Amino acid sequence: MRRIIYIHEQKDWPEFRWDQARLAPLLAEARYLQGRLLGRMEALGFRLREEATLDTLTEDVVKTSKIEGERLDAGLVRSSIARRMGVDVGALPPVDRNVEGIVEIVLDATRNFDAPLTQERLFGWHAALFPAGRSGMHRITVGSWRTGERGPMQVVSGPIRREKVNYEAPAHSRLRREMARFLEWFNASQRMDPAIKSALAHFWFVTVHPFEDGNGRIARAIADMVLARSENSRQRFYGMSSQIERERKGYYAVLESCQKGTLDITQWIEWFLTCLKHALDASEELLELVLAKARFWKARAGESLNERQRKVINRALDGFEGKLTSSKWAKLTKCSQDTALRDIADLVGRGILKRNEAGGRSTSYDVVMPG
Repeated sequence: MRRIIYIHEQKDWPEFRWDQARLAPLLAEARYLQGRLLGRMEALGFRLREEATLDTLTEDVVKTSKIEGERLDAGLVRSSIARRMGVDVGALPPVDRNVEGIVEIVLDATRNFDAPLTQERLFGWHAALFPAGRSGMHRITVGSWRTGERGPMQVVSGPIRREKVNYEAPAHSRLRREMARFLEWFNASQRMDPAIKSALAHFWFVTVHPFEDGNGRIARAIADMVLARSENSRQRFYGMSSQIERERKGYYAVLESCQKGTLDITQWIEWFLTCLKHALDASEELLELVLAKARFWKARAGESLNERQRKVINRALDGFEGKLTSSKWAKLTKCSQDTALRDIADLVGRGILKRNEAGGRSTSYDVVMPG
């Protein structure tokens, strides 16, 4: 059986090529959507832009972890980001170190986008991802490039004893040279569209695969860093990781295809730009949620609500999964079922919540939006 030749084994690696004419229409459309979104957000005012940024970053942190099979509590993520942004979201839950690490990376990449990307910075990101020095049950090398002790770095799928090798990264002996070349390119000034550079940086980093684990999350943070640089803004209104998670099957398929192909990575950049376009389109929904939330609180400015009521209403306006029931209320606010029912009855009586038709144990409630 003929051995697969991976892209990093090609003679001219990493002299990537792409078909600019084929990409031009997609690039123009993505850049237009990007400019339109930034213009609309600029008109909202600082407070609403920060609210949109908080929502965007929360979803992106949750989704970039979900791509790797890790499920984070959105409430903990939101609180962690809010704390760092100085946004008041009420009482803060206990710190979760698994949440704190990925939040630190995403915020450092997007808020300190103008700082150079260095080896030490990448090592810090990696250490933040794995504070216990383990990936699941396995001890890994943290805050340093992977070693060669475990053999080739392979991306595999499928059940045990029937695994399929999807990709094999460059050998450990090449890592210092490979990463020095990547970082020199990344920090240099280039006459390249930022969206193209974002796609290229993501692909190049994840292809070198310099760490034992966490490469995908760090590659996506690097891609976001380039996009933030292009906008010269520390506020984020769309999430690439959120959209990649929605298109995860295609993401892995195009990566595998290009990593086994030639140095012409037009297919990858085309997929990335299409994903960026979809992310920008999806941001319209975020904008509507932020505006609806602002309208609600403006209309209810004179209402006196306790902390539990304000917390649950905000969570409902943020669009949490499932229905709002008394049981969910009690869980979210860590109160008794009786207290939850009293809180809800008060809001129903004031017309802030409405009871849905199904009764009994399945009774649920919706927030009444201002007309």
